[in-house]
Amino acid sequence: MREDAGQRRPPLRELFNALRYVVRMGCTGRYLPHDLPPWAAGYQQWARWRDARVFEALTDDLRQVLRLNQARPAPTPVR
Repeated sequence: MREDAGQRRPPLRELFNALRYVVRMGCTGRYLPHDLPPWAAGYQQWARWRDARVFEALTDDLRQVLRLNQARPAPTPVR
């Protein structure tokens, strides 16, 4: 990002909560409650996470933790 880029207003945690709300309720982002960030901010951050393949990495990490807790060898990551 450029140095003069504006700072993010809603915290990342609130944006993640908005994403979780949309997934859990099965609604579109435009129907978010007013106590969550605006839908456009949530969509923009989701698109960044999607393009950076954050959710795939998160799933791989969680899978490895579960395998270690079950005393099974962790597979090599596919990134």
